[in-house]
Amino acid sequence: MADKVLAVVGASSPRRGLGVFVLGALGVMLLYLAFAAPPAGLGMQLMLIVMGLVSLFGAVRMHRATSFAIELTEEALRTSDGVHLASVDQFVSIDRGAFAFKPSHGFTLKLKEKASGAWQPGMYWRLGKRLGVGGVTPGAQTKMMADMIAAMIMERQPDNDGAIGR
Repeated sequence: MADKVLAVVGASSPRRGLGVFVLGALGVMLLYLAFAAPPAGLGMQLMLIVMGLVSLFGAVRMHRATSFAIELTEEALRTSDGVHLASVDQFVSIDRGAFAFKPSHGFTLKLKEKASGAWQPGMYWRLGKRLGVGGVTPGAQTKMMADMIAAMIMERQPDNDGAIGR
């Protein structure tokens, strides 16, 4: 039986295109600079080549990562291709303030237990007890998902009897 999807966050086409373009253009420019006007030292030229290749790799990875969506169900936060990000019972708190360490147009979840690291450029990252969602995602979608997660966390806390605004 498939879980009911409560909220979906997908990549915005213009942001996705711009992000992939900027990373790809950076990679091409660094490689061009490394070969067309090589610096005096071999070490600097190697650094430009490596950074150019890393940028091109990042562009390809972002293009792949932004082809799926992130879904919130009653049981878990997952991707549309089946990758489990975190169970709802692992959510401790959500941070989406202006000065929070979070992805652009997104939010950060604090989890009860450490999870393995994961990173999909432009969509999410997971490091230790933190999970960040956002990047090239529309702010309205991530805000709605964050509001739903905040409500789930609030409803689950034992000291809260369901009353809002006490």
